[in-house]
Order: sequence, then C-alpha cells, then structure tokens
Amino acid sequence: MSQETINNNASFIWSIAELLRGDFKQSEYGKIVLPFTILRRLDCLLEKTKQAVLDTASGLPDEMDDQMRMTILAEIADAGGQIYNTSQFTFASLRQQDAGQLRSNLVDYLTGFSPNVRDIFIEKFKFTEILKDLDDKGSLWMVFDRFCQLPIHPDEVSNLEMGYLFEELIRRFSEISNETAGEHFTPREVVRLLVDLLLANDEEALSGTGIIRRVYDPACGTGGMLSVAEEAMKDFNPGLNVDLFGQELNGESFAICKSDMMVKGHDASRIAYGNTLTQDAHKGETFHYMLSNPPYGVDWKKYAAPIREEAELLGNEGRFGAGLPRISDGQLLFVQHMISKMRDDEKGSRVGIVMNGSPLFTGGAGSGESEIRRWLLENDLIEAIIALPTDIFYNTGIQTYIWILSNRKPEERRGKVQLIDASGERFWQSMRKSLGSKRRAIGDDARAEIVRIYGEFLNGRAGFGDVSKSFDTSDFGYREIRVERPLRLRFEISADHFAALQANPKEMDKIEKAGKKMPGFSEILFSVLAENMGKVWMDREDFTADISEALKERGIKLPAAALKVLIAQFGETHEEAEICTDKDGNPEPDPKLRDHELVPLLEDWQTYFAREVEPFVPDAWVDTSYRDASDHEVGRVGYEINFNRYFYQYVPPRPLAEIDAELKTLEAEIAGLLKEVVA
Repeated sequence: MSQETINNNASFIWSIAELLRGDFKQSEYGKIVLPFTILRRLDCLLEKTKQAVLDTASGLPDEMDDQMRMTILAEIADAGGQIYNTSQFTFASLRQQDAGQLRSNLVDYLTGFSPNVRDIFIEKFKFTEILKDLDDKGSLWMVFDRFCQLPIHPDEVSNLEMGYLFEELIRRFSEISNETAGEHFTPREVVRLLVDLLLANDEEALSGTGIIRRVYDPACGTGGMLSVAEEAMKDFNPGLNVDLFGQELNGESFAICKSDMMVKGHDASRIAYGNTLTQDAHKGETFHYMLSNPPYGVDWKKYAAPIREEAELLGNEGRFGAGLPRISDGQLLFVQHMISKMRDDEKGSRVGIVMNGSPLFTGGAGSGESEIRRWLLENDLIEAIIALPTDIFYNTGIQTYIWILSNRKPEERRGKVQLIDASGERFWQSMRKSLGSKRRAIGDDARAEIVRIYGEFLNGRAGFGDVSKSFDTSDFGYREIRVERPLRLRFEISADHFAALQANPKEMDKIEKAGKKMPGFSEILFSVLAENMGKVWMDREDFTADISEALKERGIKLPAAALKVLIAQFGETHEEAEICTDKDGNPEPDPKLRDHELVPLLEDWQTYFAREVEPFVPDAWVDTSYRDASDHEVGRVGYEINFNRYFYQYVPPRPLAEIDAELKTLEAEIAGLLKEVVA
C-alpha cells in the first residue's frame, strides 16, 4: 500500500467527517470518526471467521468460565489478540436492516464484542452515547453507510499500513482540536527527534536475528511515541521484534492507543488504563527503551497519599526514594518511575523524556526537586539535555527540553553531561499557518543536525561551542551557605513611634500582660518613655540599661516581654549603630541582611567566602549550623541545570541615534496618515 493510498483513504474518512459539519464542533469530529474507523476495521478482520465464531459460541455451555470462553472464541476468530464478536450482525447485514433500527442494532453489535473491545467502545469512547447523539441529529445512517464503503479489509490493507492510516487520522483530528491537542498529541517532529536521539549509536543493539526489544511509555496518550519508536527500530532491522507497552489515564486517549495496537496486530493488553504513578500496571517489568512526554505542571495533590506512602515505606527500594517534587508538578515523579524500570544487564536501558524547564532548576538546596537532580547526577544517569525551540507544541509556547538518560553510558560520556541548545533559529522554521500555539516546526535537516551533535558528542572543541557544551556532573552541584551580618540597632523614642505603640492594641495587650503583677506598670512605663522623648541611642545595651534604670528608680522591674515590645517599636537598623550581642557576647544576626551564597560543589567554602564575600562585607560570617540533616559539612548541597547560564549571549542595546531616527520616521508616517484622514 503506497503513501498515496494511505492518504486517499485518510481523505475519504475525512470526507465523512465533513458530513458532521453544522451538527458537531470540529473538535468533536475525531470522537466520532476514529471509533467508527476502528469498528469498520474490526468488522473486516472478523469477517472470514464470523460464522465459525457464532457456531462455536452457540455450542459452549453457559457455565463455562469467562476466561476460557474468551480464549476459545478468540482462537477461532484468529484476528490477533483476544478479539471476537458474537453478535449476529456485521456491517454488511446492518446495512440491509431497517434504517430506523440502526442505533439499537449497532448497540447489539457492540455488546457482542469480547470484553476488552467492549470496554474500549462503551466505557472509554462512550460510543453508545455518540450513536444516540448521531441518531438524534439524523446523521447516523449517513455516516454509517459511508463507513461501509471504506476499503480497509486486511486483504487490501495490512496491519502496518492500517497503523499508518490511523496515525494520520489522529494527527489530522488533533490539529483541528487545538484546545486539547497538546494533552494527548506531541508534534510528530518532536517525537521523531526524541526517538532518533534515543536510538543514536544503538545500531549494534538492534542488529541480528531473533532480537526482541521492549519499549514503554508511562503516559502514552494516543500511542504516537510508541508507534514512531517501532517504525524507527524496524528501519534499522526489519526482522526486529518490538514489544510495545504503555499506560494512560485519559479514557479517550487510552481507547485510541489500544485501538491502534489492535489494528497493527500488537498485543493490546500491554496498553493499560489508569494512573501510572499510583497504579503501576507494569510493576516488576523492565524495558530496553522508554520514552514519554508527561503532563507539565499538573497538580498531584489528589493522589499524593499513595505516592508519599510508597516513598516513606519503600525508600530506595521503591520508585520515589530520591525525593518528592512540589505538589504542583509531577514530572520528576515520572522520571523516577521510568528509571525504576531500567534493565540491570550489559546493555541496560535508555530513556528519553520531554519536559518543561521546571525540573531543571526549580527548588533550592535540600528541596525535593534538587534532591532528585542530585540523585540523577551523582548516579551518572543523565547523558544529555537538549533545549528545544519555543512555540512548537499545540497548546503551549513555553520552552521544552529533551532529557536522555542511560544506566550504561559509553566510556567517553561517563561522569559527563552534554547540554545542547537547539532553541536558536538554525534549528526551526516558521509555519505558514499556526496550529494553536504551534508556530514553528523542526525540519528534517535540523533534526539530523541535532542528532549528529548528540551522537558524535560534538562540543566546543569541534566548533560547536555555541550550541553544545560538555560538563562534569559535579559542575551542576553547589553548596549553599548562609551568610549572616550583625544586627545594628538605633533607638529613638519619637512622637510618631510613641503614638503608634499606644494605638496598637495587640502590642499594648502584651505590655499589660507583662506587667500585670506590678500595679500601675503601664502608666509608669509610658511616663518614663515620655521623659525620654527625642533621645537617641546607638547601642541596644545603653537603651535597655537607661529604660531599666529609670523604671528601677520607681520600684518597677522591666519584664523581658515588655522589653521585646519596646525594642521592636523603637529600634531601627542603622549601619553606624553598635553591634547587638547575645548573652555570650556573640554578634546577633540581622534577619533582614541574611543572604545565601552558592559555592561550586568542588570548591572549599571557606576559600570562596574569603574571596567573594569577606572583602566586601568584613563583618559577615557563615552560619556553620546551617547544613543538611545527613551531611557533616557546612551548608546544604543542591543541584540545578541552568541553560541560560551556559548559553547566554549578550546582545548590546541598539544605539540611541538609531532608535531616535526610527521614532522620527514613524512620527512622519503617522503625520502623513493623519493628513490623509483630515483630507
């Protein structure tokens, strides 16, 4: 079957979608046409063995075990996988029935399928509801009749060719459904780039006879990544056996993906429904290749309990032992999940995952995100990270990145991470027509160049320093030290501060409670303050001593709680004031002047402090009590990967003369337009 034939069939199906115009939104076309396409294909697959299945089904005892019944009938149907239909109807016989009974007859036809297929159509596609909607709007017979004419019998269209056709339909319907396309459809050029990067330099692992490779996507959507991966791997070795596995939470996307596996002749039971993070359907399985585009910035609060429980109970024996990211974004949970499924053999596993910028740098030292990055880098699992152009996804224009992970790095990459900045103009081209937020595309030549830069490990030494750099894993680590400066307070009992204290019921209540055992305390205190109105102290000790002494002369002791209120009310930081000290004579830190310095991980923090801090703020010191709970070193270790730091290129501002000339030109144009309006 040629590409032209695939396109012709796709165009024929597309013409059926045009029949829905007016009664349905464009974004709803796919929900009708895709299930009907699958239904037509299954009808063609089961045509030859239909009568044999009916004869066998009628002879099976009612008390037979359901699984046994399913196995027997699926074997008779011989359609690949556990697929059969025990309804008396086929598309051909339905077409000969009364048009007014078509909806009820189609429902009967659907319920005759094996449970796995029935679940896809009735529970996930909600196809019985779609049939009702079509019937109510008078379109059901017209749409069904056109599908009966669709020539996709297995004698005419192979499983592989059917897969190509189905993928083309998914692409077309995703593009016209821009408001939801990005939720389940990654642009094809991004998928191809991801797959090419994943398979780069892996020809030997894919060569030979009898080779089996297992591929997994934990957020498989409609299955596009799995399909492209299989296609690329078979290009290397047509005799390769590729087993595809996946899991998807969205019911409709799951149904499309599972249907795609069916029409291609894959074992569709390997595509599971449910939440990968809380209900791992492939627990204990490992894979040669894993790839995914998990949801960005999606809150995982509603299913946090089982994730936290696994992290706490299993630790490093579970999937989330490295740490938990903030509740607002679960991308790094998917990363850990995929790493847990790496093979521990000679070849190991390779992982490709598309994420936004958050996993690179969100979270400071000691945070969940930083600890996960620390675990990834200290275990040398990251081979490369590639920055993609903006505006290449359907539902977002944000910057995205491809991470390539491996637990069997080649010798030259060990202890190294390659960063590739493929966001520049040389790697994208503008689209003639935007598709939602997608305004740019990565062309074939650009994709090939990115893969070459990665595959050949090209960097500055090869003349690619502007777009590719190699770093030691430790280069991304830092030690965060807390730098303190002394508290210096100046005190003045001004009229404004005095009035503000008296007008503050909360602070006044504290003073009343502090002196409740001393009759007339408040009145005496405010009398002393009034007597010192306008006086200035540059030392907290002097201020405290003067007020305490004045109260003592009146037979009153100044309580600590009241003193605290006075210090807060009348004290202000002042760089020329004396340093405040604690009871042991040590300087007290000023929280407002507190700062944190990020010291390169391999550099001694004391050397760094002496060079970068002490010359500029001689009174500063490092808080040596600030450290990781499990670390004996001063400070807290963190990791971040900041692309801008490594690839930033300064662009000088335009000369003022040039800007001024441009403004004058625009003013002249505006003046000319105004004259035309007046005229």
